[in-house]
Amino acid sequence: MALALINGRVLRGEKFVRNQCVLIEDTRILDVLPADDARCRAAQPHDLGGGLLLPGFIDLQVNGGGGVLFNDAPTLEAIRTIGAAHRQFGTTGFLPTLISADLDIVARAIAAVRGAIAAGVPGVLGIHIEGPFLNVARKGVHDPAKLRELDPSALGLLTSLQGARTLVTLAPEMTTPQLIERLVAAGVVVSAGHTNASYAEIRVALAHGLTGFTHLFNAMSPLTGREPGVVGAALDDQRSWCGIIVDGEHTDPVVLRIALRCKPYDRFMLVTDAMPSVGTSQGWFELQGRRITVRGHACLDEDGRLAGSNIDMASCVRNAVAMLGVSLPQAVRMASQVPAAFLGVAQDYGQIAAGQRANLVLADDELNVCETWIDGQSSRELPQPPAATGS
Repeated sequence: MALALINGRVLRGEKFVRNQCVLIEDTRILDVLPADDARCRAAQPHDLGGGLLLPGFIDLQVNGGGGVLFNDAPTLEAIRTIGAAHRQFGTTGFLPTLISADLDIVARAIAAVRGAIAAGVPGVLGIHIEGPFLNVARKGVHDPAKLRELDPSALGLLTSLQGARTLVTLAPEMTTPQLIERLVAAGVVVSAGHTNASYAEIRVALAHGLTGFTHLFNAMSPLTGREPGVVGAALDDQRSWCGIIVDGEHTDPVVLRIALRCKPYDRFMLVTDAMPSVGTSQGWFELQGRRITVRGHACLDEDGRLAGSNIDMASCVRNAVAMLGVSLPQAVRMASQVPAAFLGVAQDYGQIAAGQRANLVLADDELNVCETWIDGQSSRELPQPPAATGS
């Protein structure tokens, strides 16, 4: 029997609509109908209690969660734990993210994602390989010993995940435009990050298939009066997508508000860059042998450098409204439809519409997550993880 989600405020485009029924069958949304439609009355009702029904959030940069760092445990079970931790905060689709590592670890991570998808681990859309093809001048907390140029020998590995999405963050100056083009031709989504490239170098990369910018403003050459740098290229190009971490730590909200005036808001994606502390109360963790301290939404190494974040997607959406001045529907779109479009999966994810996968979030007016659905399965039907604190 189909499931009828009723008595909610359903996000449709740029507004919330009452007296609607979202009809789900198996893994898909059958239709969105008036609540008194006969097909809704014939389905099993599920009362949303007047809450906000949103498309599920998609997080493209998830290093860890639930006490697990993907780099430390590139395994199927680690992915399951990370996904469960983030699902509590409305993330129904994510890319486990591996920061710069040796290529044998990259291979293990890809195999783990392949296995997680085959096993039906909820929410896994593919993998984000952030490095090691980065510029040491913009390494951030990435281990400089792991960084290297991208040459043809790594192409087979980077294109080996079939049936899912692969996002690769690289520094364009650490490879060639031709290799970027080959990655894109093989179905890989390429983003610029941890890069000291010039504006001209980024323009060439964009012409060869680069479509994204990883954590805009962070770990990239800045916009200056005589050299626009990576930031200038990102804001000047109207077609590419920019990931932003709205935690009040990685980038000043004023700077992000200025960025939003440079190109449409639907070219900006909310990401967490989450570390293992999300979904836990832990105050520190280790990253490649260094102690990382958790302070609010920030994760800091011994030198005070940011090392990912301790923020979840619901908080990013909340902050986008409060700090950036976008509407709640716009902020939700930046967390759902926009990343889906960037990944090339908007036909299946990111909206509440007929034919889309039934990946949904029920939240209250403060954007506290009450329930989620991934491929039509409610979080209430699953064993409950420990109460989420500390994010």
